[in-house]
Amino acid sequence: EDTWREPGAEAQPPVITQTKEELLFYAPDYLCLTLVAVILFPPLGITALVFSVKTRQANKKSQWEEAYINSGRTGWLDVFAILIGLGIIYFLVLFV
Repeated sequence: EDTWREPGAEAQPPVITQTKEELLFYAPDYLCLTLVAVILFPPLGITALVFSVKTRQANKKSQWEEAYINSGRTGWLDVFAILIGLGIIYFLVLFV
């Protein structure tokens, strides 16, 4: 390497900076909706949480296509988990 460092000092990773235009491309990660889904129906909610985290990571790396694909999966899984969870609660209140 041609840069001088003190002995024992670790190399810092390069800081990834995104322009204002890139920040506008951020895909929604639906984190709050995902937490509601995890509470109401954990099997689908946890899966949605995984895709929400992948969306956030892809946004930070400027991988927009991957971010939007994972964002869509997160949204649909959240909706299904919330509807199933509310359906179970509705059934238990009415019939049990």
